[in-house]
Amino acid sequence: MEEVYSQQLAQDANGRLRDIEEKQRLLKDRVLLIGKSFVEDREQILGELREMKKNVVIMQKENERLKELMRNVTEQLSHSARKEEVEILRRQVDLMRK
Repeated sequence: MEEVYSQQLAQDANGRLRDIEEKQRLLKDRVLLIGKSFVEDREQILGELREMKKNVVIMQKENERLKELMRNVTEQLSHSARKEEVEILRRQVDLMRK
């Protein structure tokens, strides 16, 4: 009888061990899937970040070009005649013709 009891205990222990091993295998698979997903997400995010950095650099260059263009336009405007000045010169020319 003790032998039957010890066999049942051994079978129960073996069954529990198989259950634990199966749970451990499932957990391992889940962890591997999570890790793979993490790595894929990380690579995607890093790629998007690199693209954003490129865009920022392009925008900074465009911004500098626009600033330079604005400086040039402002400088040219300061050298050009105003409407009032042109009107005064026109009047002077008209007076000289008379």
